[in-house]
Amino acid sequence: MRMRTLTLAAASAAALLAAGVLPASASGATPKSAQEGSVSAASLLAKVTSCSQISNGKYRTDDETSATIPVCGKNGAVFWKADMDIDCDGQRTSKCNENADPWYQDDTAFHQSNGQPLKADSLPYIVVPSSSSIWKYSSYGIKGGGVVAVVYNNKVEYAVVGDTGPTNIIGEASYATASALGIDPDPATGGADSGVTYILFKNSTVSPIESHSAAVSLGDQLAKQFLANN
Repeated sequence: MRMRTLTLAAASAAALLAAGVLPASASGATPKSAQEGSVSAASLLAKVTSCSQISNGKYRTDDETSATIPVCGKNGAVFWKADMDIDCDGQRTSKCNENADPWYQDDTAFHQSNGQPLKADSLPYIVVPSSSSIWKYSSYGIKGGGVVAVVYNNKVEYAVVGDTGPTNIIGEASYATASALGIDPDPATGGADSGVTYILFKNSTVSPIESHSAAVSLGDQLAKQFLANN
């Protein structure tokens, strides 16, 4: 679980500017396409323009920000609109390890079908806040392996619920999720400051959790139901 601070983010941006280098997502370069399934980003976003708050309070996006993000309820789903910090936890790879990620942990809350942690650099997954007095995700039909539509910059990426994080912070997804959406996936300096919508479909489970193709197939089906029921 990454816990980025604004100080670190500002320092990283300053260093990049000084070097004359910016990540693709910040330099105006065209991000690679991540439109998965048949439901458009615009169609999904049209259904989440207003919030019926189901959380008892609101979340921070980072340690140094104020709590402004509610969890909202819809028919068949919950959603929030936040930033995206990068989770590089789980199996150790060339992209996700102690050297690449200052906050690296070699485990995830939910595991592959063979019992191993998830692979953040190859599996699109998101992080949900650990259960607290603010919100308990399991009470709303959200569980490990559940399907999530992540919407950013007019693109849709289907992911699974793969990890849990701090009880007061929201807005985080795996290296692979960010990369697919054209967001800089560097766990130390990447991420998106805002504009990311997470739509979690209730009572859904991808099996096996590590099958991204299964997540896309089920996600497309549930997204169509979501449009029809809201």
